[in-house]
Amino acid sequence: MAGKAKIAIEQLSWNNAKPAPIVLVSGAEGFLADRATQRIREILRDADASLEVSDLDASSYVPGELLTLASPSLFGEPRLIRVSDVEKCNDEFLLEMLDYAESPDPDTTVVLRHGGGVRGKKLLETLRSGTGGAVEIVCAELKSDNDKFDFAGNEFRIAGRKIAPSALRSLVQAFSGSGSELANACQQLIADADGDITDRTVEDYYGGRIEATAFKVVDSAVAGRLGDALVTLRHALQSGADPVPIVATFASKLRLMAKLYGERRGSGELAGALGAAPWQIDRARKDLSGWSETGLGNAIEVIAQTDANVKGASRDPIYALERMVNVVASYGRR
Repeated sequence: MAGKAKIAIEQLSWNNAKPAPIVLVSGAEGFLADRATQRIREILRDADASLEVSDLDASSYVPGELLTLASPSLFGEPRLIRVSDVEKCNDEFLLEMLDYAESPDPDTTVVLRHGGGVRGKKLLETLRSGTGGAVEIVCAELKSDNDKFDFAGNEFRIAGRKIAPSALRSLVQAFSGSGSELANACQQLIADADGDITDRTVEDYYGGRIEATAFKVVDSAVAGRLGDALVTLRHALQSGADPVPIVATFASKLRLMAKLYGERRGSGELAGALGAAPWQIDRARKDLSGWSETGLGNAIEVIAQTDANVKGASRDPIYALERMVNVVASYGRR
């Protein structure tokens, strides 16, 4: 079996994006790709206010467009060409871009947005081999809570703002379903809130949303606070929350608790092995108080049954959810 193609070009994170003759912006996280492209535009415009900006769609490309836009202008202005949907590119674009990469114009920056998939693979491999003096901006999807926590913390660091760790956790939990929403929430706090950002600040801005998250439901249930858990669950459902991710949050929490049961290693050492942030491990250890190994096993079984029920195995997914909360809270009280 052939080995993976070697990457010979510089790969950067979105917040370190910089211009190059060709910039490949890859990965599934669209809002990070937009941030990277905007950063490149700002750098180029700061260097020369006469920058010409053009946009192309690789999926509906008309032969000759790239060369026309990249051709030197009468007054020699620098050019930025932003190309979208490279993962859907037509054959005409692929052929002309491969040809262009052999000798890119020195006064032009071509930004290629590729969201993933095999289409355009030959172009990606060509650029990654070093052809065209390209760099790659990797915008991988923010999947884990740890990724989102790091991202949000970086937003505040870049802005030179301080946020309490507990406030940051609440913010990430409130917007765990969408990276772009989390980014917007961070920017709103940075723009509107005065001074250091505390738990109260986050509560004032997003309290309603935080109270209706699956994290609040599972935290109350695990602690044995059945009344709080059911009230928050009903609030979440009335606010339009989907039962499936609520069950997934319970499953993630209880699985982490089960992995930590009897574990004596430190949170820093376990973080990489378990794919969780140290603060999540510390919190899960605190939640284990009063739980038994049998209780964890039984609760996880009920969560698995509930997962099937909310995905169609039951005619009443809401009842299945409430039953799960009852069972988890009953073990949490012991």
